[in-house]
Amino acid sequence: MDGTSARLASTLKAEREARGWSQADLATRSGVSKAMISKVERAEASPTAAILLRLAAAFELTLATLLMRTEAQAGRHVPAAEQPVWRDPETGYVRRQLFASPSSPVELVRVELPARARVPVPAASYTFIRQVVWLLEGRLVIEDGAERHALAAGDTYAFGEPADAAFVNEGRAPCVYLVAVSRR
Repeated sequence: MDGTSARLASTLKAEREARGWSQADLATRSGVSKAMISKVERAEASPTAAILLRLAAAFELTLATLLMRTEAQAGRHVPAAEQPVWRDPETGYVRRQLFASPSSPVELVRVELPARARVPVPAASYTFIRQVVWLLEGRLVIEDGAERHALAAGDTYAFGEPADAAFVNEGRAPCVYLVAVSRR
């Protein structure tokens, strides 16, 4: 396991223990199996984006805040070389945390979604945030509840009330988008 996975495992365990929760409590609150939580906390498995989103939501954190706590990143000036980068082991989705700070309600994230990749996002992930997506390159489909929105480069999409969603790249090339998150 790499250093990021080990730090993430430690952060998840610390967040759970700080709340006085057992792994079973976290499993109930997140919908992630106790066995998977145990493997992730021991750094025996790398969590997917979907799992991290469910765990962050259970902690009432955004994914950015969870990853920021993992990387101890919180400055006003964040040099490119210090921006945390995380790769989803399942889809190859690459997430670069451009900005997140406990003192700011705004977060910026750059995502590169590989061709033919689909990242499901549970409604619970949106309970404490609002977000807008700006597609920089390629094509992206956003499934937001029962709605389906096809975005081309330059298009934006603002999520509404929490609903199960998915980011889908149906194309043959990666797409790149910026996500602006505002905490409620």
